[in-house]
Amino acid sequence: MRTILHSDANSFYASCEIARRPELKHSPVSVGGSEEMRHGIILASNTEAKSYGVKTAMPLWQARKLCPNLTILPSDFKHYISVSRKLREMYDGLSPVVENFGLDECWIDLSSRGITLKTGEEAALYLRERAKKELGITLSVGVSYNKVFAKLASDYKKPDATTLISEDNYKSIAWPLPASYMIFIGNKTRQKLNKYGIRTIGDVAKTPPECLKNWFGKLGYMHHANANGLDRSPVMKTGHEADVKSIGNSTTTPRDMRDLEDVKCVFTILAQSVSTRVREAYLKGKCVSISVRDTNLNISGAQKTLPRYTALCRDIIDSAMELFISKGFEKHLPLRSIGVKISSLVPYDAPEQLSIFSPVDTKIEALESAVFNIRKRYGIHAVQLGNVLLKDDFLSINPKEEHTVHPLPFFSG
Repeated sequence: MRTILHSDANSFYASCEIARRPELKHSPVSVGGSEEMRHGIILASNTEAKSYGVKTAMPLWQARKLCPNLTILPSDFKHYISVSRKLREMYDGLSPVVENFGLDECWIDLSSRGITLKTGEEAALYLRERAKKELGITLSVGVSYNKVFAKLASDYKKPDATTLISEDNYKSIAWPLPASYMIFIGNKTRQKLNKYGIRTIGDVAKTPPECLKNWFGKLGYMHHANANGLDRSPVMKTGHEADVKSIGNSTTTPRDMRDLEDVKCVFTILAQSVSTRVREAYLKGKCVSISVRDTNLNISGAQKTLPRYTALCRDIIDSAMELFISKGFEKHLPLRSIGVKISSLVPYDAPEQLSIFSPVDTKIEALESAVFNIRKRYGIHAVQLGNVLLKDDFLSINPKEEHTVHPLPFFSG
């Protein structure tokens, strides 16, 4: 039997900030986005703030209304990444088989060390004590024989707790919980399950798998297996990376985008970041996708396949604007945020059959390679296209530095 831990740093961003400001330890504290840059929402809160009803993604003004004495601190992602790396060093000291799930969560497979579920609880306590002593933050750690229940266990008691879910007790612990507590069951899936009278994890476990398959496709089988404790997905080993499926950036602009010139300027800024990140990963892609969000927070999107693989900023900009115009997204103006990504990725030097109808522009390739090298040395703002320089109020956008690390895929292969 496997022994897997899932470690979750409690209220991670807020905890990192309070560790630097001990005087705030027992006060309601949240980390919020920039109101000036219109990212004015709650990103994380400590237990004291949550007790007032302050929630993640809540507008800052609403959080202050609920909790007048709330301290809202600006985010510092470089610091959070630094703390996350220190946590990872602790996990690596226990096992070489560690899988990140965002900045603040990790699975740790202790099976190869001969650790049982019982001694796994001791390992969890060791991690919790080290995190408090060395980093000033608390962990909730789940111990189980598979990844799904290990994560469920870390969510079961917070903050600063260890929970064991075994083959003997999973029905008493997991089955009474709402179905949405289980990984991969989001709001839409929950609503659909509720429509059929399925409300708990136990209900999912007892539903015939063919019914779940009819409602959710192959994911239905996965939900049934997970609810019955049959997950066998591996924890990824340190140094093993999941295949990158896409690279993209999005941004909420300091002011609304009112016309096509504004949209093209922001797509240019985003495409510069995406192109740079694709080149850094030594990749190129063939499918460009865009997303737009209007001032009522309605979201639309579209994608197109290119005639050849590319990492060129110009190709990404042109494709994004072509999609925007051809899909009639002008009707959504003014816009609050937009995004662009490139997918269908292959190694940069992968061979491909070229067409005489889509020749490679070697001059543009050479020019963008030179710009890439300059930006790599001096930063993303060292060289800018003219249409960006004409929009002073968008110059502060830096998606290359501001993009966050997203969780690796749950399954390998």
